[in-house]
Order: sequence, then C-alpha cells, then structure tokens
Amino acid sequence: MEKPILTVRDITKIFVGTVALSRVGFSLYPGEVLALLGENGAGKSTLMKILSGAYPCDSFTGEIVLEDEPRRFHSPKDAEDAGIAMIPQEINLELDLSVTENIMLGKMPRNRAGLVDWKKAHAEAAGLLQRLGVNGVDPHMPARSFSSSIQQLISIARALYRKPRILILDEPTSCLTESETQILFGAVRSLQEKGLSCLYISHKLNEVFELCGRVVVLRDGKYISEYTKDEFGTAPIIQDIVGRKLEDFQKKTRSVSQEEVLRAEHFHVAHPYAYGKKIINDVSFTLHKGEILGMCGLVGSGRSELLGAVFGALPKLSGEVYLEGKKVSIKHPSDAKRLGIGMLTEDRKKDGFIGCLSIRENISVTVLNMLTKRLFIQRGKEKTLAADYMKRLSIKAPDMETKILTLSGGNQQKAIVAKWLATDMKVLILDEPTRGIDVGTKQEMYQLIRQLADNGLSIIVVSSEVQELLKLCDRFIVLSEGKVHSVIKGEDASEEVILKACSDL
Repeated sequence: MEKPILTVRDITKIFVGTVALSRVGFSLYPGEVLALLGENGAGKSTLMKILSGAYPCDSFTGEIVLEDEPRRFHSPKDAEDAGIAMIPQEINLELDLSVTENIMLGKMPRNRAGLVDWKKAHAEAAGLLQRLGVNGVDPHMPARSFSSSIQQLISIARALYRKPRILILDEPTSCLTESETQILFGAVRSLQEKGLSCLYISHKLNEVFELCGRVVVLRDGKYISEYTKDEFGTAPIIQDIVGRKLEDFQKKTRSVSQEEVLRAEHFHVAHPYAYGKKIINDVSFTLHKGEILGMCGLVGSGRSELLGAVFGALPKLSGEVYLEGKKVSIKHPSDAKRLGIGMLTEDRKKDGFIGCLSIRENISVTVLNMLTKRLFIQRGKEKTLAADYMKRLSIKAPDMETKILTLSGGNQQKAIVAKWLATDMKVLILDEPTRGIDVGTKQEMYQLIRQLADNGLSIIVVSSEVQELLKLCDRFIVLSEGKVHSVIKGEDASEEVILKACSDL
C-alpha cells in the first residue's frame, strides 16, 4: 500500500477552558484530495492552523509526520519550507500592493544585480492567473481594485507559486461563481495528476462529492468517521457532522401580501473599479410586505452594489427609494436604519460586526440611543435586550460577554441579525447570509428567515447558491449586465430557469 505523505497523530489543542481538538488523527496520500468536514467549531480550522504553522508546535500535543519524518513547525514559514501551503477562508491579501506583489510576496524574482526583475515577475503572475482561468487582470493593478472572487483566485495563485506538496483549501469557493469554481476544480485536478495532495474544507457537500476521493468528519474536536468515494451519501455524512438526524427544510407555498413596502426606481450605480462604467444601469424593483425576494445574478451583475446603494452604504449616480409609498432620502446607512431598513453585508468581518466587542455590545450597538439616559447606557436594559435575542435566535456562546470574534460563523451571523431586529425593522437585506456556515446552522438560518417573513418582515436575499434561493424565496429578480433581465414568480422558478436567466441564455 502507498505510504501517506502526511500523517497526523493524537493532535490535542486546548484553549482556556475549551478543548478544541482531542486526539485527532488521519492520513493524507500523494495525489489525494481529502475533505475535512464538520460544523463551525468542530476544530477544522484549528487543525489547519496547526498544520500550517500558525499555531506553533509548543502550543499543542501530538505528532505531525511528513513522509515518515516527524516535523515541528514553529511558524508558517517552517510549514511553507516543508511544502505545506494554506489558503484561508477569509481573503488575506495586502490590498494596496499589486497583484504581482501579492502573488510573489517575500519571493520576488531577482536579476543578476540583485534587484527585483519586474518584467519576469509580472509575466509569471499573469501566467499563474491564466492557469487558473483568470483573464483580463492587469498584474500591475492593486489587489483592492478587484472583486472578492478575483481576490480569492489571486490568493490561490500565490499558494501555487510556492510549489507546495500539500495544499490546504479552507472554503475556497465561498466567493466564487459556479464557473470560477469549475476553473478551480480543474486546476486542483491538474495539480493532483502531478502528485499534489490537497486538504479541502467545505460546507458544500456537492463540491466535496465532485472533487474529493475521501472524507473525514470531525465533531466537537474529535474524529468521528471516514468515508471513501463509493460510500459517499448525503444523509449519513450530515448525521455524523451534526450528531443527529437532520430534517429536510421543506419550502411551503406562502400567500404574500401585495402591499408594497419598498420600491427602488431607476437606480444607476458606478462600477466600483472600472472608471467611467456603470455596474447598475437603470434598475427598478419592488418588495412586498412579508415577502422574501431573491436577488439573483452572476458575480459582477451588480446584486450587492444595487442593494448597497439602496441601503446608503455605496454612492449612487441616481435613483429614488419609496418606503410604504413615501419618497425617502437615504444617503448613509444611518438614514436607512432610522427608516427601518437593516442590512447583513456579504463580508461580516469587514463591516458586519465589531470584533473587539462582546455579543452584548454588538447586539445593542444599533439601539444605543434607546438605551441611553443622561449620557449613560442603562446596562440592565442592555443585558436584558442581549439575553432576549440570544435566546430567541439560539446564539451559542458561554455568555453575552463573550467576544463575538471567537464565535463560529453561524453564531456571528445570528448576532448581526439580532442587532437589526432590535431596531424594529420593516425591511431586512441579507447578502450571502449563510456563507461559511455549516449545514446544521444553515437550516436554523432558513427557519429564522422564514419565521421573520411570516411575522411581517420584508426580506431581500442575495445568494450565490441557487438551491438556497429556491428553498427560501417567494419571487426572484434576475440581474444581468447591470439590468433587470427577468422577474420570476416562485411557482415558475427552478434551478434551470434561474441559471438560464442569470447567464442571459
């Protein structure tokens, strides 16, 4: 039998008061793509940080063996030198450096005089991106000039430039379109044929079944089970992940009121990184009371930019907003909040919560004016408010004083929803509400969204997962090239119909 390239034995990692990993072990073979599955908080990211050197060898117990040789990593550089490269879930680029500088950071090619060979560097960077199917990206441009999906592919190109033997991919497709995902899969398969081994973390089981040859399941920091490709099955794997049988979320036909709550008319929004172009060109739509409206379209169609402009988070070139039939002025998110409009943004760590603050402080931040008396916050009322929403939304944490940054992605999302619910909203905009969330918490989020709509809240959902939109939404607006391509009723919607409309076929 072929020898493993990597063996992990009895890895145990303890944080203060929490056992993150308990005697976890597995093997990875040359040319294998192995999926590591588990809920948020199962220990996947902790284990990957150990393998990539982010957690030094003195901070855990257990053994890492590379090709029969025990290894001790004191830093990420030690792991990189050993041939392990990791692409984290959150985009980790130096946004003000060029694409080339990000790809070759710390390993720039030099000429005979010892100076940076910029011509060679730009050519190599362009070649790596083309290998990943990324065309039309100028490697001289700063990384912040590009969308999150392109930034993710730049991160992957940076890892490949280091010619790793083991590549760790943590939710690599969370920012990618279906076509970009297939390009990534093609690149991984090509590398696999050349002997590269890959550890693949994803909550999307369809991706795992398509790409991976074997699955290892973790739960509560422990090794639970393992499946080979001929044993793959959705039900048993999900049951192992969550530790219980998971009931399917069944969409029920809803009778939605025709009472108009929100109307956006003739919106024009400038392209965020293409000077002189528009990403939204004369778009109008309506939202009814208690309706869940799906905003569909490929990356670059302007979904997030349109809703960001409606919310006041992005500047608009022109456009009007009507709330309950009255024309309103929204120039800043504070205007939207005052009018009863909330928004859960696509990137929760960037602009969804304040990482250094507790759950209590993040929930109450939108209503401090209601909790303040004579310049002082009434802590009793604030704690009651936070405790109420933690209970209502089933936010899992030791207590309300826990720093929000330490929570799993799903619980962070719930806390962000809670801060908007506290404002007595009329409209809630959800941009990628389940990105990076495990299958169990996804079901809870779906139930919560439906419950809020049943109680009269009007909701707009943006998601790159068409199946997710089909489960949730009553009506669909499809954007293509910055315009409304079509409006689809819930009863007429299917994955094929929506994808055809998104692709303008």
